[in-house]
Amino acid sequence: MMLDGGRIADELYEMAAAPADAILHRAVQRLHLSGEPYDWVGIYLLSGQHLVLHSYIGQPTQQGRIAVGQGLCGTAVSENRDMNIPDVAAMSDHVTRDDETRSETVVRVRHGECIVGVIDIDSRAAAAFAEETERELRLIADALGELVGPRLRQQS
Repeated sequence: MMLDGGRIADELYEMAAAPADAILHRAVQRLHLSGEPYDWVGIYLLSGQHLVLHSYIGQPTQQGRIAVGQGLCGTAVSENRDMNIPDVAAMSDHVTRDDETRSETVVRVRHGECIVGVIDIDSRAAAAFAEETERELRLIADALGELVGPRLRQQS
């Protein structure tokens, strides 16, 4: 099944009046259901100098809190760029959630220029995330930034 970021973003926009938690949970659910290679899907929210796990589907993780600059998620924030790693074994500083993970993608959730979190997806398939997948994830991340970004920035 192909990821349809526009369709998921539209569903999230239909939830605009819902609590931020419900919108974030729905995004994780829809991403997990729509991506065949998606073995772990999560959203981390930025709190100070750490990313804090908010919602996820997949194996339980000990990585509930990641420092900015650490691992792929923290690097995406510190370098202000999305990350798509086709072979995580080739990275010396990869923080392993699951020994079977082969590839990972991280897309920033932004409100304006401010990063409020990241979408993090792991796959047990190597090179699971094509450029097209990244574009579709960007649509979802942009919707989340617009819908929950203002609320998250008010809390911090």
